Amino acid sequence: MDRMSAMDASFFFIEDENVPMHVGSVLVFEGPAPSYGDVVRLFAAKLGTVPRYRQRVRALPLHVGRPVWVDDEHFQILYHVRHTAVPSPGADDQLRNLAGRLFAQRLDLAKPLWEVWLVEGLEDGRWAIISKVHHCLIDGIAGSDLMQVLLDWREDSPLPEPVRWQPATSPSTLDLVADGVRDAVLTPVTHLAKFPALAKRLRSGTEVLDFGRAVLRSLPTTARRLAAGTPKTLNGPIGPHRRWVWARANLAEIKTVRRVTGGTVNDVILAAVTRGFRDLLAKRDDLAEGQVVRSMVPVSMRSSAERGVLNNRVSAVLVNLPVSESDPLERLASIREQMDDLKSSRQAAGADVLTNLSNFAAPTLLALGSRTAMRFPQQLLQTVTTNVPGPRIPLFMLGRRLSEIYPYVPIASTMRVSVGIFSYLDQVTFGINADFDGVPDVQVLADGIRAGFDELITSTAG
Repeated sequence: MDRMSAMDASFFFIEDENVPMHVGSVLVFEGPAPSYGDVVRLFAAKLGTVPRYRQRVRALPLHVGRPVWVDDEHFQILYHVRHTAVPSPGADDQLRNLAGRLFAQRLDLAKPLWEVWLVEGLEDGRWAIISKVHHCLIDGIAGSDLMQVLLDWREDSPLPEPVRWQPATSPSTLDLVADGVRDAVLTPVTHLAKFPALAKRLRSGTEVLDFGRAVLRSLPTTARRLAAGTPKTLNGPIGPHRRWVWARANLAEIKTVRRVTGGTVNDVILAAVTRGFRDLLAKRDDLAEGQVVRSMVPVSMRSSAERGVLNNRVSAVLVNLPVSESDPLERLASIREQMDDLKSSRQAAGADVLTNLSNFAAPTLLALGSRTAMRFPQQLLQTVTTNVPGPRIPLFMLGRRLSEIYPYVPIASTMRVSVGIFSYLDQVTFGINADFDGVPDVQVLADGIRAGFDELITSTAG
């Protein structure tokens, strides 16, 4: 049976009425808009390459095994591909507000976990696609692969013919329970069996010793990083509604800053995000000396051989955004130093090892642990900042050129705001998701990110 990984199952179990665990995007195209029928036919023709999109989740009684994917015998594409419009001429604010409302709505967990909305009525003849996919099905990098399946790199690409699909018979509950019990017993044994061979390989290459030394050297720095004070107003309970806004930057201006200061494109981006949070806290009168905003930064562990595999292969590192620092170049230097330290200490790889330990957890405990962890009040993390590199070539849908992509990253637990980042062609876009009641001033954050790039460009000029 096609069973979820432990991480995918965790994302599925976390879902509740206040925490819809889907990722998403808003894709804006040049006009004219295609007909709804043409969009439906496009998706129908492409679904053969992504069979998961016609499968639903079956959770086992008492979670005796991890959830499994089964074909949806009642699959109806018209339920998943939908049609709407904003009053013409629709401005950016109208599109953002519509997307915020749609992103706040949960997917039906009894059906395949995705929705797509064709949006007409945008100014200048443009149109948009709003996409939602549950996080248990796909992570950011896999999502980028999927987007390139649905889009074309040629303007005149012919539409493939739909392939007739016949759903497989769904297994009985008794079969699922029996297989789940077997999985709960055998999966930890299977993972344990891999350890001797892995350890032998690592010892032969002295990797274990190097890894251990790197981690031990990083412990004092990590302890200091976690001891830094954080603001109180960014954490708290979240409700079912969302505010979603965006910001933009040009990849060329980011690279100009990087050439002067060193480091990476991601370092520059995180420095601009730091300015955004600094402005937000200053407006709230919640900015203090030595304060940081601690962000989880997901890191893809996906190898080139795993491209196109629809599951989650991510780890994460924790980065302190130095919001109390007034000098933009000092903020960038602090982030660069942290990222260099995290790379040298291999903490992303270490986090991936810890994540994979969840494969040893009995599914019932995994379900309970996932829900408990995401509901436990905490001040350790204030946000998630995830950067997904997209294609550098123009893409098309039904002969229309894709002009912009804005990402959506869910919020959960007591983290009230997340920042999704996506690059396409020469543009970097930010999709900022926030709890509707807890972050009514989210536009200050978006404006501050743009101001962060402006000040870095000014500070490094001539």
